[in-house]
Amino acid sequence: MMVQMAKRGYTFFISLYVIMHFIVYFTGGEVLSTTLSLFGLAAFLLGYFFLPMKQAGISLLLLVIALIVHVSAGTSLIEGIISGFAVMSGLIAILLIVPTISWVLEEKPYIESVINFAQNLLNTSRKFYFGMMIITQIISYFLLFGSIPMVYGMINEFLNNQKGEVWENYKGTALLRAFSLTTMWVVSIPSFIFAVHALDASLALSILQGFIISFVGILLSVLFSYFQERHYGINLTAGIQEELANIAKDKKQDTKGHRDALEFGCLFVTLFGSIFLLNAIWDVELLLIIPIVIVGWVIVYFIVRRRSSAITENGKAYLEKTIPNKVQQFSILLAAGFLINAVNQSGYGEYIIDGLFYVTDAVPFLNFLWVLPFVVILLGFIGLGPLTVIVLVSGILQGVELPYPPEIIVLGITSGSVISIMLSPLILPSIILSSVNRLSIIKNSLLFNYKYAITFYVMVEIYLQLFVLFFL
Repeated sequence: MMVQMAKRGYTFFISLYVIMHFIVYFTGGEVLSTTLSLFGLAAFLLGYFFLPMKQAGISLLLLVIALIVHVSAGTSLIEGIISGFAVMSGLIAILLIVPTISWVLEEKPYIESVINFAQNLLNTSRKFYFGMMIITQIISYFLLFGSIPMVYGMINEFLNNQKGEVWENYKGTALLRAFSLTTMWVVSIPSFIFAVHALDASLALSILQGFIISFVGILLSVLFSYFQERHYGINLTAGIQEELANIAKDKKQDTKGHRDALEFGCLFVTLFGSIFLLNAIWDVELLLIIPIVIVGWVIVYFIVRRRSSAITENGKAYLEKTIPNKVQQFSILLAAGFLINAVNQSGYGEYIIDGLFYVTDAVPFLNFLWVLPFVVILLGFIGLGPLTVIVLVSGILQGVELPYPPEIIVLGITSGSVISIMLSPLILPSIILSSVNRLSIIKNSLLFNYKYAITFYVMVEIYLQLFVLFFL
């Protein structure tokens, strides 16, 4: 009973926190800002009434470090609480609202239609691998890391007669690498958009740069899959063509399926086109535009389909089940916001960055951009997810003058996030993949991807260092 009440209280306060975020942005006012922080603090404290101790560890660690920073620096703890628990309101608003996109995708078999529509283009192992990565990136726009189990389920159903480690390596590396690469350019990925916002980088340049590096990363992964196939000594193309022949025998692709695939394309264009259009004509932060567009887009979709009742049904289930399940993620972010604020108030952020520059200056041929991705990677290996790490790193860098364009810093941070997602066995994407393909987390992450990750790091660093050499 106590836990149930805590969950309801938590849902109430975190919802108020997000609503108040929009009110504060458009109206301002010190009293409202304080109220926003207090709602965040209330949700943070209520979360511990039902958050298992094992899941509470990271947020408590961040909280303790923030308190130590405040005490050692002699900064005001009250001021830190009032300003610190408001830092993450924009990011939590996005994380609360983006999953509502899945309500639309559940209405029709859109993903199956896209895969069926494209199946004739995917008739060799290289083309199929490339196709898996592209589809995963597109679905990541809508479902974030939820794209991994969804696409895996579709691909597994398609290749249901093909078993063994070689096939799991083939599917798993495509999905994990594809998702990790989205953190460099996909506008609905919260870590990417927070880094762009915090470092005041150009959205268009950051997306263009990230997209190009991501696409080269996909081609690199396709090349690696060729060598992996040769290593296993199995002809995967034969297995794929066998499944395509079975599908052709069992059923013909009907026009309805093509219509659903076309409808999915229209949904994709209207959602992300609206975000870019509004960002171009409305002088408002992107962290604010994205949730507003998503809410409007979801409502319009159900009104057009004359399924307005689905908004109420989905909304009720979301409030009762989904929001309480996000308590660990939101607790970590609230604690991270408190810590970022403490570090920036104390001035310790400058000392940390100065320390990194000192290390890079002491080693010949080394500069800050060589080290920056490793900060993200190392934090990923102690169990901090890519979102938390990017929030911490970009939040600290936000208050420091750096001799590089912000878009280059964004790429440095997000490239570390890509490698961290691929290699760390302690963060969610690898755990989710292991839960669906039944291989060990170490194998899915570190063992299957370390050679690719090293090559990817070198590739990104060549780009960054050439940019510094020729343009700075």
